[in-house]
Amino acid sequence: MTSPTREWTAESLAAHYVEVRDHTERLAAPLSPEDQTVQSMPDVSPTKWHRAHVTWFFETFLLQPHEAGFAPFQDTYWFLFNSYYEGVGPRYARAERGLVSRPGAHEVGAYRANVDERMRALLDRLDDGTVDKLAPTIELGFHHEQQHQELLLMDIKHVLSRNPLQPVYGGRPAASTAPGAIGWVDVEGGLVEIGHDGAGFAFDNELPRHRAFLEPYRLADRLVTNGEWLEFMADGGYERHDLWLSDGWARVQSEGWRAPFYWTEVDGVWFEHTLHGTWPVDPALPACHVSHYEADAFATWAGKRLPTEAEWEHAVALHAADDPAGSLDRSASWHPSADLGAEADAPRVRQAFGDCWQWTSSAYLGYPGFHPPEGAIGEYNGKFMSGQMVLRGGCALTSPGHARLTYRNFFPPGARWALSGVRLADGGAPSEVGR
Repeated sequence: MTSPTREWTAESLAAHYVEVRDHTERLAAPLSPEDQTVQSMPDVSPTKWHRAHVTWFFETFLLQPHEAGFAPFQDTYWFLFNSYYEGVGPRYARAERGLVSRPGAHEVGAYRANVDERMRALLDRLDDGTVDKLAPTIELGFHHEQQHQELLLMDIKHVLSRNPLQPVYGGRPAASTAPGAIGWVDVEGGLVEIGHDGAGFAFDNELPRHRAFLEPYRLADRLVTNGEWLEFMADGGYERHDLWLSDGWARVQSEGWRAPFYWTEVDGVWFEHTLHGTWPVDPALPACHVSHYEADAFATWAGKRLPTEAEWEHAVALHAADDPAGSLDRSASWHPSADLGAEADAPRVRQAFGDCWQWTSSAYLGYPGFHPPEGAIGEYNGKFMSGQMVLRGGCALTSPGHARLTYRNFFPPGARWALSGVRLADGGAPSEVGR
C-alpha cells in the first residue's frame, strides 16, 4: 500500500476510525441476528462474519504488534475470523461460515466494542513519529473495512433473495428516465500511462504506474440497460452457442442461465430482486448482476467488445462525466440509477463510478514490476492473480469515497452476485446495440 492520502494526525486517524466503523454498524442495523447468521451459498459470508473479520484485521495487524501486553479478545476468534491470511495462522473454512451460530451477532458487537476501545487507546498514545509509521496500515484497515461494507450489502442481498417472503433491506426505487441511444467517446490511443502514481493510498495491485500502448478506440458513453438486455434475450442470447466463450456456454447449460442473476419470470413478466424489494424489470436501469461470460456474450451479440482495463482507465481519465471523489451515495435505493442523458457538448463517459462495476476483457495479473509487500499483508491481493477478471469503476453499494480511477476489482468470470454491469468498447465505426 502507498503513502497515506493526507497528513494524518492521531486525532484525525481516531476520528476517521470512528466514522468507518460506525458506518459498518449502520449497514448492519436493519438486520436481525438471524439475518446476520445466514450463509446462502459458499461465496456469501454472514453479516456478523464481515463485522467480526474487519475487527480481527485491526486486532491482528495493529493491536497485536503495538499494544502493550497484547492478548486476543478471544482465542477462538483468531481462528474463526481469519479470512485467507496463511501467514497469520489457520482459519475456518469459508464455505462453512454459516454453521457458526455462536458467537452471535450481539457477541460480535461486544468484540467490535472491545477492539474499538483498545484502538482508540492506541491512537491516543501515538506521537508524530509513530503516526507516520502506523498510518499506512491503519488506512489500509479503513479501506479493507469499506470493501467489506460493500460485500456485506452484496451478500445480504443474496441471503434475502432466497427468502420466499421477499423481505426488504431498505431504500426505495429510484426515479426512472428513459436513456437515449448509446453514444461513443473517441479516444486516440497511443502510448499512455495507467496505474496509481504513488501519491496517496492505493492497494498494491494498482502499482506501479506504467506505460501501455493502445490502438485508437471508442468507449460507450453509458452502461448497457435492462431494455437492451431484454433485446439480447429475445434474440436468443442465452440459446446461441456462437455468442459465448466455451467456458461460459458450459455454465449456461449446466446452470440453466436465462437472464441476469436476480431476474425471475412470472407469467411472462420479468422481475428483478433488489435490496429495496422485487419489482418488474425497469428497461431504463443498467443491466447488472451479470458474469464476465454474459458481458462478453452480450458484447459479441452487439457487434462490439469489452474494453481492456487500460482502455477503460485512459478513457475515463480523459473524458469522465463524474468524479470518484464526489458524492456517490446510492443508499436511497441501493441500486444503479438510470442514465441522465448526454450533455450538449462533447460526449463524456457517464456512469463510471456509482452504478455498476464494469467488466473488462483483462485478466487479473500483476502490473509490470509488481511486488507484493512482505509478510502477511502481502497476501492481500497478489495471491489471487489467477483465474480472475478485472472490473473497473464502482457500484451503487460501494462506500462513498472508496472508489478511484485506478481501483482494480476482480472476480472469477462466472461470478454473478457482485453488482457488475457492462460498458461496451469498439475499435471501428459506432452502430446501434443489437443486430
